[in-house]
Amino acid sequence: MRSIVAPDVVHKSKFNRFHLGVFIWCFFAIAFEGYDIALYGVGLPWMMKDLHFTSLQSGAVGSFTLFGMMLGALFLAPIADRYGRKNIMVISMVLFSLFSLAAGFSPDVKIFAMLRFVSAIGMGALLPNLISMMTEYSPIKNRPIIVALMYCGYSIGGILASLMGMYLISSNEDWRILYFIAAIPLLGLPIFFKMFPESLSYYMERKNKKKIVEILNKVDPNGNYTEKDMFQYKLFDIGVKKTPVAKLFKNKRTFSTICFWIAVFCTLMLVYGLSTWLPKMMQETGFSISSSLSFNLVLCFGQIIGSMGGGYFAEKVGYRKVLVTMFFIGALTFVALSLTHNMVALYILIGIGGACTVGAMNLANPYITEFYPRDIRTTGMGYTQAIGRVGSILAPTVIALILATGIRPNLAFATFAVPSIIAAIGYLLVQERYSSFDGQLYRSKKVESNKAMSTYPH
Repeated sequence: MRSIVAPDVVHKSKFNRFHLGVFIWCFFAIAFEGYDIALYGVGLPWMMKDLHFTSLQSGAVGSFTLFGMMLGALFLAPIADRYGRKNIMVISMVLFSLFSLAAGFSPDVKIFAMLRFVSAIGMGALLPNLISMMTEYSPIKNRPIIVALMYCGYSIGGILASLMGMYLISSNEDWRILYFIAAIPLLGLPIFFKMFPESLSYYMERKNKKKIVEILNKVDPNGNYTEKDMFQYKLFDIGVKKTPVAKLFKNKRTFSTICFWIAVFCTLMLVYGLSTWLPKMMQETGFSISSSLSFNLVLCFGQIIGSMGGGYFAEKVGYRKVLVTMFFIGALTFVALSLTHNMVALYILIGIGGACTVGAMNLANPYITEFYPRDIRTTGMGYTQAIGRVGSILAPTVIALILATGIRPNLAFATFAVPSIIAAIGYLLVQERYSSFDGQLYRSKKVESNKAMSTYPH
């Protein structure tokens, strides 16, 4: 009788049709989350005119929306460890798609804000579960680049929203179309529910041999796993009726948990400050609405390059070195943005800014997820995202207040350098020696590989 640690089968597997299916569905889900998050900033110039928003009201609505995302990450996302990640992902997509559709029919700012708030709860809950699922089902050898590629879906969604604004909305000024398009995921949910797998750790916690065997035979078609095999459950025997929040602070993880919270707080300030206000800031600098949205498009392309490039280098030198470097580069970029008026330089710098904000966040999420043991990954990611959402909530209003002082919009970019530096320091101080087994396994393989290279006769 074989003794099997099921997650190790996944980690050692080769990328196949099963992994591709998980990737495609995660990409689909995160693309529409990215679209839903971006559409508010894209449609804001027309919404302010149609619904008579002021700048401060616009910032308040953005912050109220992000408060909903915080609640979703704090309360809805963590219960996936108890009720199943797949189920919570379905609920999340229903919430953000259905209520975004409803927001497109809003007659005034109050109703819009309430509907946007509910949709944001779904957005906040979806992301931690997507990260956990993609991390769990990725072969460990290729995990950084696979997760980074999945995150490109977030930027693709932002690009789609920007293109809609530039070529569809600008011609008729009907911002509501953006919100109607957000309902598309509802059409794919029945197929998603049928084809997307539940978390392996969810079945391990419940000792469900039938489902474990079914998944492992898809992950490793040559394994010939059966219910007669002996599976090692002790890593997952944590009590499925509890949400293990306290475990985030056990086994010397407290300091690193706080570092993650501070770093993500600052990162989400950057991400949502830019996504909410970039088109409007560029418009007030003197660019047309269409040209302002083109900067948002460049920002999204920069995010993709940052995700893919960062994922490549993370495989070589590890997540932390890449993250610290990217955030320090980001700080220099935002200072440079406040000092230049050259069109080409602005496009280049905004692209770099996208790479060093969302691109860096896309690398940070799997890094944070992997830091925690398997049984609390969604909880760890959910609470980190929830604390970070406080930064995202503050960002739209803080930028609105800065702009309300009469400061030139381009000078406001320099303020983004401060959270960039703090985020870099936060990741620099993470104590990796107390991270989870998967992370240590990944690093030990790199160490062994380096040793082998150093002893190989040239």
